[in-house]
Amino acid sequence: MSELQDWIQHGAEMRRPLLANPKLRDEQKIVIIGGGLSGLCTAFRLGQKYPGKKLILVEKSDRLGGVIQSWKRDEWICDLAVNASRPHPAMWRLIDDLGLSELWKPSTDKVNSRWVWLNNSKHKISPLSLFKIGPLKLRKAIKNSRRGGKSVSQLIPHHKISDALTLGIVNDTSDNVDADFLFPSLTKFGPIQPISNRKLSKMIAPTYPIFQPKSRSIASLKGGMAVLIDTLKERIEAMSNVEVLLGQDIESPQLASEKFDTPLASIIWTAPGLIENYEQTSLSIFAVGYEQNHVKQIPLGYGLLIPDKSIPISGILHESDIHHSQRAPEGHRLFRLMVPHERWNQDDLTVKKSLPAFFGKYKPVLFENIGTRIIPRFKPGHMDRISKLSFEFTYLGWSVSGVSITHVVDETERLLELLEG
Repeated sequence: MSELQDWIQHGAEMRRPLLANPKLRDEQKIVIIGGGLSGLCTAFRLGQKYPGKKLILVEKSDRLGGVIQSWKRDEWICDLAVNASRPHPAMWRLIDDLGLSELWKPSTDKVNSRWVWLNNSKHKISPLSLFKIGPLKLRKAIKNSRRGGKSVSQLIPHHKISDALTLGIVNDTSDNVDADFLFPSLTKFGPIQPISNRKLSKMIAPTYPIFQPKSRSIASLKGGMAVLIDTLKERIEAMSNVEVLLGQDIESPQLASEKFDTPLASIIWTAPGLIENYEQTSLSIFAVGYEQNHVKQIPLGYGLLIPDKSIPISGILHESDIHHSQRAPEGHRLFRLMVPHERWNQDDLTVKKSLPAFFGKYKPVLFENIGTRIIPRFKPGHMDRISKLSFEFTYLGWSVSGVSITHVVDETERLLELLEG
């Protein structure tokens, strides 16, 4: 495959390092540590491609899927982590290959609006928002960020805007987040793109199966993203060459090699926590539902980001607005709240008392703490550091070089291409 074809196949994911050992192709027994989306996709793709190889998928907990879970109660459906995917052909190809095309739908046309909470009021986010920084100042910041190792706050020198962006994606303030990690296309991290963004987008567009997404749209599964995990699990369990082991705590690739009596080159590590000085943040997720008439003052949209640390809530997603499929009972709206633990006293009542500022005087008909998320920290210089690493094993997953679902899915395709030589 030529360099241009690689970019058409993978888009901007080509900027992210792939920490894979090519010697993996010679191994007849492959051990995958971590049963989240990355481990599941890897087992599915390798199991399909190499029916003669023995694959062992090992998960620490008693369930597969990692952070991807969908909470359900009656007609309420709320994802705890990933709730949709931005456009990327690799994600569309996976959905198509799994036979989920009929359940994969674009977001509604009315959810393009996003807001940020500044000075006790909502402000719509748009490309014009960045001009508040000043075009010359912003251009200089972007140029300086291309030297590498900069934070998102240095890339976008307006703390409230940059904090809102990073809190919404990785639950961390912009001073602590690597600009190359979050916005590699802006910082020009990694290989040089062979053609302009416009030309590349035009060449990528026809490669989408199912349907061609609109710019800045998202797509999601009817029934929640847990449907993706359940389907991958079913397909993997039907493969005679794949064995799944739950409740197995393997602390390192070296121990995996010893336990399964196989070389380090045969180990694929997709679990978090392996990189030196690994840190993480945590937040709780709340599902909040209202009668539609009680929140009619809230316009349809994607959600609200809240950088103000005095407020326990860092973000509000309009779950029932976003998805093409129903996520709330008729006549109701569902919202997902992100509550970072560093802002919160662990008392649910504190969160509940914060609701009127954003939702008005009426009480919610649903208020439920539905779970906790753990997110790795990606400090300035992260991408530069990992791009210089090399291992005897293969290291994949959302805790390495990309936190999005599209990164995890595309990374597995890139691994297969490497193994094909």
